[in-house]
Amino acid sequence: MIRKMLWLLLLLTLAQCGTSKRKRASLKERKIIVPAKTAIASSTNAPNTTEETIPTLTTKADDIIATALTFSNVRYMYGGTTRKGMDCSGLVYTSFKAHDIALPRVSAAMALEGEAVPLKKVVEGDLLFFNTNRKRKRINHVGLVVSTDQGVIKFIHATSSRGVIVSSIKEGFWNYAFVKAKRIL
Repeated sequence: MIRKMLWLLLLLTLAQCGTSKRKRASLKERKIIVPAKTAIASSTNAPNTTEETIPTLTTKADDIIATALTFSNVRYMYGGTTRKGMDCSGLVYTSFKAHDIALPRVSAAMALEGEAVPLKKVVEGDLLFFNTNRKRKRINHVGLVVSTDQGVIKFIHATSSRGVIVSSIKEGFWNYAFVKAKRIL
């Protein structure tokens, strides 16, 4: 059974070799619960399941998001790009750079990169741009989309008050300040 699953996974991996950059994947490990062999489970009075580690596919966007999430709770520092402190564009810049994708260092310049995407069609890895100062009509904040579950868009960013956090676009302030979304990958 396990061998069949691994063969199937290998075939799926080979079938995706010719896909676009967006679909290109790398192997990661994930623990799953699978049924245990009945003889072993009944002889040890253990539950009828066991944990196994199998490889799963992740996209470049997943890897960038994982990198960004490692900076959760890092304090805000204007111009920062390290664990000692980060600003919003520093977080995005550092997360993409760790995966060999060059972006400009400031959010207004980042907003000129990539392809425009309607908010309803954003996916994990897309960038959201905001104007948090209505007196100045320019983009001054950026966040990285980490999930789009059931239409709720969550993004990681660095705020001056709370540091690196995950927020929802449905929160009143962020919904009001939203300007545009861009796809880099």
